[in-house]
Formats: sequence, C-alpha cells, structure tokens
Amino acid sequence: MNDYLIKATAFKGMVRAYAITSTDTVEEARRRHDTFATASAALGRTITITAMMGAMLKGNDKLTVKLEGDGPVGPIIADGNAKGEVRGYITNPHVDFDLNEKGKLDVARAVGTQGSLSIVKDLGMKENFTGQVPIVSGEVGEDFTYYFANSEQIPSAVGAGVLVNPDHTILASGGFILQVMPGADDGTIDLLEERINSIPPISSLVRDGNTPEEILEKLIGEENLKIHEKLPVQFQCHCSKERVENALKSLGNEEIDKMIKEDNGAEATCHFCNEQYTFDAEELQQLKSE
Repeated sequence: MNDYLIKATAFKGMVRAYAITSTDTVEEARRRHDTFATASAALGRTITITAMMGAMLKGNDKLTVKLEGDGPVGPIIADGNAKGEVRGYITNPHVDFDLNEKGKLDVARAVGTQGSLSIVKDLGMKENFTGQVPIVSGEVGEDFTYYFANSEQIPSAVGAGVLVNPDHTILASGGFILQVMPGADDGTIDLLEERINSIPPISSLVRDGNTPEEILEKLIGEENLKIHEKLPVQFQCHCSKERVENALKSLGNEEIDKMIKEDNGAEATCHFCNEQYTFDAEELQQLKSE
C-alpha cells in the first residue's frame, strides 16, 4: 500500500482531522541516511508529522521543521509542502538504545528533553511565519502538540509512531493530528480524549493494516467523520546537479580555482537526501567560464 494521508472534519466542523500512513516514506529516509532504530523512530515521527502539517498548507506554500534537543541524535530537520512531498535528515543517524521501560524505542533519550521545536512557514509573503516552543518531552508527538497549543493557539492532539524490524528496516509508520476548533463543546472534547487514550499505538494500527480512514474512524467514530481529500505522500527532494552548479558559481572564480588546484574537483552532498554530486576539474573550469 502506497503512503497517503487524508484530510477530514468531524462533529459538524468542530474538529479538523488528519491521518497518515508513512511506512514507505520513512523507509526511504532510513535507507538514504542509514539510520539505526532509535534514530529512525525520531526522524520518522518528525517526517510523518511534517507531512501532515504540509497538508494544511495551500498551493506552493511550504514549511521547515527543526527539532533541536540536547540528545545524541542532534538537530532533526524536515521540509514539507501542500503536495504531499516531504524530506528530512537527522544529524547523527547512528544512534540506538535499548527499549525504554514501556518496551518502546527510547526516542526521548535520543532527541533529548531540553531544546526547541521551531516551524518556519513560507506562505509566499514578504516574511515567513516562524513559531518556536521549548521541547516538553522529546517524544516528538507531545512536542508538536505543545507547539500547536502555544504557537498557533489551536488545541490539538498529535500522534506519530514508527516500528522498526530487526534488520533496521521500517515495519510500520503513521500518525494523526486532531484539532479542536473554537466553539467545540466539552462533550466532544471529552469523547476525543477518551478515544485517544484507549486506542492502540498508532504504529501498531498501521502494522495491523489499518488505513488512514480506519485510524480516524477509531479516533472519532465513523458516524461523526467527513473525509474531504486523499493525498499521496512520498519522500521527495528537489536537489539537482544544476542547483549545486549554481551554488558553486556563486562562490566565485577564486574559490573554484582553489578546488581545482587542491582537490582536482569538487564533491557536494545534499543534507536532505544524501545524494552526492561530483565535479571534475574540467567541469569546474566550465563553471568559471559561465
């Protein structure tokens, strides 16, 4: 099953809802960055939530997420847009620990419990929208929940989970975001809290074959749910050799000459997708003439 997310409303528009299966997307990130299990879970949760936040945007709008805690994985960066395209990387991919006391991957230990979560939205205006909050747990989902409540003033429940196979490949990954709109009654809020606390972990639901629609039905109830859109999701990077060429040209002829003399060429690696671009001395000379 290919990854996708759904956008929905519930309780006559009083609740906005998103759910996603992201197993293939997170596996692509794991493969590109060679992440170990705990790092995979931290990066996978971040990418999964970023994809859903991207779906809240319109047109060519995009956002960048930076989760920077004091744990050993270092900063986690992810980009998303309104087209279901997402990419991301983790600074130290080779981090893994024993399971925590709950028998789960110890993401909080990897991310850290001190630091910040920042979101930059490029909405096509003169200035980008930027919001930043302190990390509250390092579990990622709880940190985004805190971000929505404090930076965007939208009471939300954010869940994301990743299960990893013994060979470090991704077994299952998915997530949800529920947002309560102004005017929602206490009964609706109480019902949502009860359901969120009673369902199995989101990664287990995905592992057992539940679709995004079925995940929201378990969270909200089929009779209350109205699905508006289904959006394919994929790991997608927009880097290219041409972009790297432009970056090299911007360094100036003196710097390019230095690369030719010292290294007889140049090599650049994209942080987001780990794609490598190489230039020999002849290609660098051509860039100088351009």
